Amino acid sequence: MSTSIPRPADDGDLLDAYSEAVVRTVETVGPAVVRIEGDRGAGSGVLFTPDGLILTNNHVVARASRLQAMLTDGRIRRADTIGRDADTDLAVIRIDAGDGPPLPWASLGDSRAVRVGQVAVAIGNPYGFHHSVTSGVVSALGRSLRAQSGRLMDDIIQTDASLNPGNSGGPLVNTRGEVIGINTAMIQMAQGLCFAIASNTARFVAARLIRDGRIRRSYIGVAGESVPVPRLLARAHGLAVSSAVRVASVEEGSPASTAGVKAGDLILAFNGTPVTGLDDLLKLLTEDAIGRPSPLVALRAGERRQLIVVPAESRPRS
Repeated sequence: MSTSIPRPADDGDLLDAYSEAVVRTVETVGPAVVRIEGDRGAGSGVLFTPDGLILTNNHVVARASRLQAMLTDGRIRRADTIGRDADTDLAVIRIDAGDGPPLPWASLGDSRAVRVGQVAVAIGNPYGFHHSVTSGVVSALGRSLRAQSGRLMDDIIQTDASLNPGNSGGPLVNTRGEVIGINTAMIQMAQGLCFAIASNTARFVAARLIRDGRIRRSYIGVAGESVPVPRLLARAHGLAVSSAVRVASVEEGSPASTAGVKAGDLILAFNGTPVTGLDDLLKLLTEDAIGRPSPLVALRAGERRQLIVVPAESRPRS
């Protein structure tokens, strides 16, 4: 009994399937993508609720005294800032539906389900070219990227879907029509190195911005730098870390100053967690740490000390 062997799909079939997937994605999410214009520049955003809430980048709307959003059907609406966070480069703004059809909106997907190699589609307004589409794949997951505020952003999605100035704040989308990231940056003079803030981060930040207008974080009031711990010193104190934070200065009246932290101290751990660099320390200074007495382990003049620091709420960054 003979069996027939299925004919492999030719290049045309594969191209049609890929094209259809991209087309469906754009038709699903495209209407929810807006062009954001301020008095200091322009960018992109995506409506993610039916009542006019838009996710975008902080750097698109920061320092703008006036904002407006243009929908794909040509409607233009004044936009008001609900909240923004420089440390994750995210912002939420709102427009009024006004007269006309209901506002389109896109769903935020689960970025934990994203896989390297899957198709990714970016929609935005590069260089003012309204509603431009690029496609590629997810190149890598879990990247870290420095925000303009100086803080390290984690869980960044890398893609080769081309981004250009004006794409900032627009969505990165999967073929199910779900937003998996908010496009934030590309590396100048490089090809195929573009980055998006994961949708799960965006969902968490957006919820806090809607609730509080900002992200609450704590601070202790030290400026410092990451430095290696001399091997002999690490061995003498049985340290599991090879680097630490050397305190350059302590803000007067700050929680660190009150606790007795001094310039020159090497911070090794905070609240029971090893600190190998300044980014480690910043990650530990969350909303939950506000007002909570926390042990800080430091080396001073070769002696190990434990100080109790009570972090205070930090001031929002622009």
